[in-house]
Amino acid sequence: MAVLTAWGLCAGCGANDADVATGGDEVMVASQVNTLTPEEEAAGWQLLFDGTSTAGWRGYGEDSFPDEGWAVDDGDLIVFEGGVGGDIVTEATFSDFELSFEFKLSPEGNSGVFYRVQEHEGSTLWQVAPEFQVLDDPAYLEMGITDKHFTGDNYDLHASTVRAARPVGEWNQGRIVVEGAHVEHWLNGQMTVEYELWAPEWEALVAESKFAPHEHYGRAREGRIGLQDHDRQIRYRNMKIRPIDP
Repeated sequence: MAVLTAWGLCAGCGANDADVATGGDEVMVASQVNTLTPEEEAAGWQLLFDGTSTAGWRGYGEDSFPDEGWAVDDGDLIVFEGGVGGDIVTEATFSDFELSFEFKLSPEGNSGVFYRVQEHEGSTLWQVAPEFQVLDDPAYLEMGITDKHFTGDNYDLHASTVRAARPVGEWNQGRIVVEGAHVEHWLNGQMTVEYELWAPEWEALVAESKFAPHEHYGRAREGRIGLQDHDRQIRYRNMKIRPIDP
């Protein structure tokens, strides 16, 4: 894993931007990136990424963080184009939680945030856990991608009720709330999907989806947070989580 300075990547793409909404119309400034306020700490929030290292993360199915394909740059965790790094997961596991994260897309960017990830031999990340889709929607719409595959969707199962993604090059805020079987996806302050795991509707959707052959998909009640390497550059920052007591 490389830790790079801004000159090694695209100018103007780092955490010094002040163009991200972190809930409604609030703007996150550089001094507030990858930090917790006293109020957040009191509420039980935990940082998943400190802005300077990959501590707390490792490769999916691996003992350590990838040596290539990912980097920390200017306060951002970056997956590079090319797909050489592979997917990554947190070392810590979570059951019920509120997860907040920010992401910036590159042209044709494609990634996803996964929850309750349990690693099973012979299974990849997308085959075991639900996904908050992260995508350059306009580019993939031109390629013929249909609903249930756009930013904020529950990938391949539930389509967003709103289109709230900002354009390529701007920061977006994602939020996932998981409490028991209930799940909510939020994008830039708007709820995109809401669903109940293991309910008859969910089971029917899974049975008709690409996940049908994968016995472990979405079954875990506790697991890791995962980030997908899907061959395109994506920047993540301000990843924080608040466990919810059952």
